[in-house]
Amino acid sequence: MTIANVIVDVPASSINQTFDYRIPERFQDVLEPGMRVIVPFGPRRVMGYVMGKASTSDYDKLKEIADVLDLVPVLTDELIDLGKWLAEKTLSLYIIAFQAMLPQVLKANYKKELERLSEAPLPDQLETLFAGRDFVPYEELESAGIHYHQVQKAIQDGDVSVHYLVKSKVTKRHVTYIKPSRDIHLLEEAYQDLSNRAKKQKELLAHFIEQPEEIALNTLLKHFGTTRSTVNALVEKQLLEIVKKEQYRNPYNDAAFEQTTALELTEQQEQSIEPIRQDIRMDHHDVFLIHGVTGSGKTEIYLQAIQDVIAKGQEAIVLVPEISLTPQMVRRFKGRFGSSVAVMHSALSNGEKYDEWRRIHQKEVQVVVGARSAVFAPFENLGIIIIDEEHENSYKQEDQPRYHARDVAIQRGKTHHCPVVLGSATPALESYARAQKGVYQLASLTKRTNDKAMPHVDIVDMRSELHAGNRSMFSRDLKNKLEQCINRGEQAVLLLNRRGYSTFVMCRECGHVNECPHCDIALTFHKNSNQLKCHYCSYEELVPTRCPSCNSDLIRFFGTGTQRIEEALTQLIPQARVLRMDVDTTRRKGAHEKLLNQFANKEADILLGTQMIAKGLDFENVTLVGVLTADSMLHLPDFRSAEKTFQLLTQVSGRAGRHDLPGEVIVQTYTPEHYSIELASQYDYLQFYQNEMQMRKKFQYPPYVFLALITVSHQNHATVVQTTQKIVKGLWSHVQEEGTVILGPTPSPITRVKDRYRYQCMVKYKQEPNLRASIHQIIRQFDDQVRKDDLQITVDMQPYQLI
Repeated sequence: MTIANVIVDVPASSINQTFDYRIPERFQDVLEPGMRVIVPFGPRRVMGYVMGKASTSDYDKLKEIADVLDLVPVLTDELIDLGKWLAEKTLSLYIIAFQAMLPQVLKANYKKELERLSEAPLPDQLETLFAGRDFVPYEELESAGIHYHQVQKAIQDGDVSVHYLVKSKVTKRHVTYIKPSRDIHLLEEAYQDLSNRAKKQKELLAHFIEQPEEIALNTLLKHFGTTRSTVNALVEKQLLEIVKKEQYRNPYNDAAFEQTTALELTEQQEQSIEPIRQDIRMDHHDVFLIHGVTGSGKTEIYLQAIQDVIAKGQEAIVLVPEISLTPQMVRRFKGRFGSSVAVMHSALSNGEKYDEWRRIHQKEVQVVVGARSAVFAPFENLGIIIIDEEHENSYKQEDQPRYHARDVAIQRGKTHHCPVVLGSATPALESYARAQKGVYQLASLTKRTNDKAMPHVDIVDMRSELHAGNRSMFSRDLKNKLEQCINRGEQAVLLLNRRGYSTFVMCRECGHVNECPHCDIALTFHKNSNQLKCHYCSYEELVPTRCPSCNSDLIRFFGTGTQRIEEALTQLIPQARVLRMDVDTTRRKGAHEKLLNQFANKEADILLGTQMIAKGLDFENVTLVGVLTADSMLHLPDFRSAEKTFQLLTQVSGRAGRHDLPGEVIVQTYTPEHYSIELASQYDYLQFYQNEMQMRKKFQYPPYVFLALITVSHQNHATVVQTTQKIVKGLWSHVQEEGTVILGPTPSPITRVKDRYRYQCMVKYKQEPNLRASIHQIIRQFDDQVRKDDLQITVDMQPYQLI
């Protein structure tokens, strides 16, 4: 086995395969599949992943592996197979699939530099650039503005060469400790010999004579109010020694979590958990869908199932939506399983993520709780995978590889012969349809664990409010209820489906709307910076005082954002203390947690926010929930808009009256007759499911058909249209089944983003066994254009974002 098959870190479809490299003598016994290596590839060196080893190759002249970056494989055999499956399923490159499984710091950092090879004089500009040095960073060449032709000529003449440096970003955190390096009696002798002027040295020695244990350097210096030079003096005398120890960056203080024990299960919970326990005992794979109303105790079922898995010596993955990875959720798992829980989510620093990943990799934890990518946790003995709020869109990755965490979990469940549990108060239609068919096993929890009724929901028709002369964003009913709630010393949650101060700026004179110059979308007004921002490409400009089109000063703000509502609230109910929680106020690390703690400590009466407040929050003092714009999603060009509206309203209603105090919900809408709003107010999921399934059947949408979305983008409008037309033509010639429909080419709902035009086509199909292969074959025809002309073609075999 002297040859390694390596996938190289060069994301191009023409090299989406393994390459053979000779394993040098010194790596023969070290190298294993799943390790990262550095290999020569063309003129440069790149990182790669070893997929396997072989004793023969079809090629004679093989290059050698230059370096091995790992001592233990970062990809297990199962993850290597999973990566290949993922790449094929999502039509993405192998390298991109493997990169998606690993933390950021395990991806290589590439740097280029120029080396001067001869003493021969170079052109003036290059002489100035090298300035007597042998090596120059490539960035200096780029910023110097030297014509590349000069550099090319110097390379061809053999005077200069380009080096590619690969740096692994891995950073381990080390803490410096100090400990005595001699026996106590020798330290005592040294203490006597020290001059009285060396006061601090004597103090430190006295400390180690009394307590000879090692101590962190920073703690020692702080405690004695001294500097490093004092310690160095004693180290030089060989009385103390310095020890560096690796320390994990733990984003949570495990000691701060109060330990909890298992609660007694209700009859419905017992019925739901029993078949899961049976699968755990039998090492059997099934998919379970737990459909339970908010507050019905789904989390306790998860915790007790995990307890069984740990008792068996196995491991568990729990996925929760990024938005619900609140400190409350972490507390539930850390409280039950202590330090054997690793947490993975986007608010952690790269170093923290890496350390949490290593704790999993080194088998120091049995449970990982995390957002979407935690589904790739490198466990080798999985006993259960749980996906909470399984209907959430955030489980679908919107860039390559475009996977859905649910599919990956089920694939891993099959491999490990373990159950996969999906839980939700409002399951995705596709999941519920599978449960109805018997593909998944269904368990229903119809009651809250404390037997409290679901909060009463009032629907307010905002059209009637307008007719009655109320032009504010708050109905009279909501205003009164908010005042009563605050007067009783209780708290309220207000949900708005937007962020920013106001949706757009328009001239009342000529109707001109300020749009982004790079995207076909209106700019959003952000009041605190008095700027208009594009939420697609981050373009910013100051708010105009006069219309750029007709020079009128009748500039007005339309729409409602969280900032604007916060202002209106403080005018309407001046005594209310309002906390705003949206993307803008939670940007900084720890801000999310800080705001929720303030609300939990009753430092505010009203929590106002976007979708992030609709899920997973549990505050005993919240008795009122207000939804300000219930129908803002209904008018989006998305066949799932009714489903998303129903889910959001049900979820946010579940935040009220979760404990002893009864709760109520007020939903403000301009379309009160829409079935998604009406049925959400009655918590009638089954009726909603039936209505929505009729609509999906009528218009042929999932779960009745599968979808594949192909999007083409380029700076030139004609190129985009022609390419999409060719793809559609190619698809029609490959379609085999009757009933398959190809829609398009059509402009994407937002046709221009970041100065690139976007067109799309969609395939609706029930059975097309060769569709993936056909799409792959058609797209390969454009490889040259993709490489040379910056054409982009993206394929989504399970589209969730249709805008």
